[in-house]
Amino acid sequence: MSGKAAPKDPESRRFFFYVMRDKEIFGSVQPDGRNVQFIYEDMGRLVNSAQVTGNITDEGMLALLRDTAGFRRLVHSIGVSVETEDPAQEIGFVFQMYGKEDRLGGGTQICATLRGDGAEVRLKLEEQEWSGDDKEPGQILFLFDQPELLAVANVRFYLNDGYQAPEAEEETEIAFASEAYQNMIRRSLMSMGDTARTRRAIHRAQDGKTVTIAYIGGSITQGAGATPINTECYAYKSYRSFAKRFGREDNVRFVKAGVGGTPSELGMIRFERDVLRDGRETPDLVIVEFAVNDEGDETQGNCYESLVRRILTLPNRPAVILLFSVFADDWNLQDRLKVVGERYRLPMVSVLNAVTPQFRLKPGNGRVLSKNQFFYDMFHPTNAGHTIMADCLTSFFEQAAEDRSEGEELLQNGLPKPVIGADFERIRLLDRKDMPAGAAVSCGSFCLTDGNLQAVEMDEELTLTPEFPYNWMYDGSKEKGDEPFVLELDCRALLLIFKDSGEVQAGRAEVYVDGEKRLTADPHINGWIHCNPVILIQEEEAKRHVIQVRMAAGDEEKEFTILGFGYV
Repeated sequence: MSGKAAPKDPESRRFFFYVMRDKEIFGSVQPDGRNVQFIYEDMGRLVNSAQVTGNITDEGMLALLRDTAGFRRLVHSIGVSVETEDPAQEIGFVFQMYGKEDRLGGGTQICATLRGDGAEVRLKLEEQEWSGDDKEPGQILFLFDQPELLAVANVRFYLNDGYQAPEAEEETEIAFASEAYQNMIRRSLMSMGDTARTRRAIHRAQDGKTVTIAYIGGSITQGAGATPINTECYAYKSYRSFAKRFGREDNVRFVKAGVGGTPSELGMIRFERDVLRDGRETPDLVIVEFAVNDEGDETQGNCYESLVRRILTLPNRPAVILLFSVFADDWNLQDRLKVVGERYRLPMVSVLNAVTPQFRLKPGNGRVLSKNQFFYDMFHPTNAGHTIMADCLTSFFEQAAEDRSEGEELLQNGLPKPVIGADFERIRLLDRKDMPAGAAVSCGSFCLTDGNLQAVEMDEELTLTPEFPYNWMYDGSKEKGDEPFVLELDCRALLLIFKDSGEVQAGRAEVYVDGEKRLTADPHINGWIHCNPVILIQEEEAKRHVIQVRMAAGDEEKEFTILGFGYV
């Protein structure tokens, strides 16, 4: 027989694009005992994945990915594969839609069982039973039978007839030892600043004295995108690099205090607890990473500068390094925040300055790596991305160690006036555990303690530490009534920290200051469990204030959690 044979699998001829390409996944142990890798695709993340990983530029196609109806018009089937050391290893796959009414429980779940042999399983959308509550593509989950297993995953969307996608771009292995890579790393140093404090910490380490390097920031500092999150994150890698270059044996200690989705508005409140560990830790170097978390900061930098000043004025005079991360749309807030570094002559390291110029280059024409290789999703780096961030910090440390400038040490005569503001420099946490003298609390119907909290991996641990466990919870029980929570204290500034949640039972609460309604706290605005700080009071002088929190009309049978307060 001669001539061309008909294709055996016509589906393989469909156009497709990747939303995950050669991405590391890891079975992190969850509070409920499952071993899960979450990849969130809401809030524009799926659109960004299509742009960065799939090279999709057609605005019409991108718009279809924003809701379930459009997703079903565009996508014919989902192809997914995983590779593990044991090809027989089984891994569950779920592509979950978020619901309109029940965000986390009402949407369709497209499920499959995969084997770790790299073979693709294709899930046709026409064969799924779709929920009437579907709103938008929500998240991808990989479910492992055993904890802490590593794998590499690919997910691609095959398109319905009438839609086309570009060929997948070829990616070359990252040449970490190349001159182009080193040039990229060198671009990250935005300012050396005054290196006296950094050099003092380096000399202490070289002399065999105990040195603590601490990191505070958002989800990137927590380690999001790194697999495993505890040892592949930039914080751990840069700490180990510092210890290897300057330390002796085990004299360099590590403190990691990153909390996903939170700005310096929360970081300044938890600094005492999460970095200083209520006086148990004395950091010599503190890396501050909030350049991609502070867009919603109500103070436009006052909280950030307050945190920086708080660290600089610690009795042991630690070094402060400002680290500016970057999102996949080449964005961060370094232009707003760099004035703080300039005012106090602080070292500033910009990942944006390092990586974004080379993203514009073509493979083979000076490009070190692609956006897909650097970003795990639109917000977080891959393992390679975390390595690059660590190398940027290491490059600064090495240059600081060789710095021979003879200028006076920064701030030895006290801090200069703030450039943005320092209203919260002396902020403290108030919760069930830490109550200032003179404060009075009547918890009313907010008398329970919520255990379903945002939890993070601290330091080099994989175990999760719950954030703000000493809280006040209202659970909607009729027998407990609907009495308000009342706090009385003397202060000139006050922030409420409340729990965000995507759960159906979460309700809104009205917040009053001295009898006047200040705001409605709505846990559903962000749609996932995390800590939300909001400013209630910001005044020049301290005086007695009364704060009331009561459930909003119609939400009396729902839940609301006051995680704590920050007060000055």
